[in-house]
Amino acid sequence: MKGCPTQNVTWRELTIGRPEREALNRHKGATVWLTGLSGSGKSTIADLLAARLHSEGVHTAVLDGDNIRHGLNCDLGFSPEARTENIRRIAEVAKLLTSFGIINMVAFISPYSSDRDSARKIQGDGDFIEVFVHAPLEVVEERDPKGLYKKARLGLIKEFTGIDAPYEEPVNPELVLHTHLETPEESVEAVVAHLRRAGILKEE
Repeated sequence: MKGCPTQNVTWRELTIGRPEREALNRHKGATVWLTGLSGSGKSTIADLLAARLHSEGVHTAVLDGDNIRHGLNCDLGFSPEARTENIRRIAEVAKLLTSFGIINMVAFISPYSSDRDSARKIQGDGDFIEVFVHAPLEVVEERDPKGLYKKARLGLIKEFTGIDAPYEEPVNPELVLHTHLETPEESVEAVVAHLRRAGILKEE
């Protein structure tokens, strides 16, 4: 993927910017990047977190890996190069949502640490919150809500993360959720608590 051409292209500053939107929202924008194996609970937590925050009047968005591949990234496969482009695109979308003063939850496997690091660099300082949604492989295989691990073990799906494609665990995430030990609701409360500590949400 070549860099974006910038010749004859100028970034336009708008009258209503991030400070004005955050003041109206009464909370800051941020990207909560949920990474983990398929079946670890990323999408469930993102959905519950959005509902929890919405009930408090917080402006949210959920960017789910499967949903995004139905549209924006429907042209991408699952090779390492395609996965990298998949993450690059969604990181740029997440940056825009953050700049609009929205707390957006990104639920992507995002298996490569270099891609997650690149996604962090796209964001501003303090805007990117990496949340490792951790569950051991044997646990997510037992859950297997979509039957994907079974298909991967049978060789029906190639380059499946955790089976014949790697997952590189985060080294220094802002938060680790152990979804094999806690309920989805407990995981959501842990994220909310972090958002308050980070000053993105106001303290109660």
